[in-house]
Amino acid sequence: MLNMIDVKKVFRTALVETHALKDFNLHVKEGDFVAVTGPSGSGKTTFLNIAGLLETFDGGKFELDGQDVSHLNDKQRSRLRNEKIGFIFQSFNLIPDLNLFDNVDVPLRYRGFNSAERKKRIEQSLDMVGLAQRMKHLPSQLSGGQQQRVAIARALAGEPRFLLADEPTGNLDSQMATSVMDLLKEINRNGTTIIMVTHDPSLAQQAKRNIFVRDGMVSEVTMPAASTATCSVA
Repeated sequence: MLNMIDVKKVFRTALVETHALKDFNLHVKEGDFVAVTGPSGSGKTTFLNIAGLLETFDGGKFELDGQDVSHLNDKQRSRLRNEKIGFIFQSFNLIPDLNLFDNVDVPLRYRGFNSAERKKRIEQSLDMVGLAQRMKHLPSQLSGGQQQRVAIARALAGEPRFLLADEPTGNLDSQMATSVMDLLKEINRNGTTIIMVTHDPSLAQQAKRNIFVRDGMVSEVTMPAASTATCSVA
């Protein structure tokens, strides 16, 4: 599903080079749920941006769903990203002036779906996250946990092969965080591969695998005791 071999990323300025990723190796299988943890500045966000085809990299090999993305141009990366990947962010990134239906609709319009197909996908995804009855509400009329569920619905409406979640519970209280995490686990049980960056060890332990990143490299891979998933590092 996702395979990185010796991936490198260097940020350069006139005065300094910062090696954000150094020989980064990771293999994520279809249907996996991987939690990525590590200290601030360890390379977690850089990894997530590269995995989501939002940033290029400077060396190594990266295969996404069997396709080598190393030499894709911007247009090719954008098309692959829109077709394969759903994003969930800490800040929700909902458009405040649009109701829930229209917020979920935005990325579907970019994909070129007709109105009937978009309506079906929007209603199905909002129903999946328990908000079908509120599709005409504005984001400001919802709790933080409900807004994050809308963000998840927006990601799911495109039927992505996998979800990238960047601190998806970071702005939520513990009860709302548990609700969102339960939803992510249900989505994973239904077959969607999930990669989640989190600072919360209690949430990380609910994933099938924990990846610890330090100094731009995968330094440790653990499997929670309750999980029977197999662990694999390239």
